[in-house]
Amino acid sequence: MSEIKKQSIAQTPAKTVTLTKNVVPAPSLFTKDNYKWMAMGGIIIILGMVLMSGGKNEDANTFDPAVVYSTTRVTIAPILIILGLLVEVYAIFRKSGKEANA
Repeated sequence: MSEIKKQSIAQTPAKTVTLTKNVVPAPSLFTKDNYKWMAMGGIIIILGMVLMSGGKNEDANTFDPAVVYSTTRVTIAPILIILGLLVEVYAIFRKSGKEANA
């Protein structure tokens, strides 16, 4: 019985399979224009954060509501942050000129 197994194994030709993979690079999701818009949106957001944090009291032991609740901190800075976020959304969804015409 062992002779039969040895013969069948010896007689079976070895099959070699060669696989070739064609690697195709994925197209870029964003173009250079998208990254420029993203950078502008990031700068606007950072500017809004800086304006929101700005200003300090002359004396640390006194509370001055005019400094803490200034128009810049309460109104302008949040508007800039929301504007920056909208620019970021536009940058993500913006299509390049080639894709828009196709």
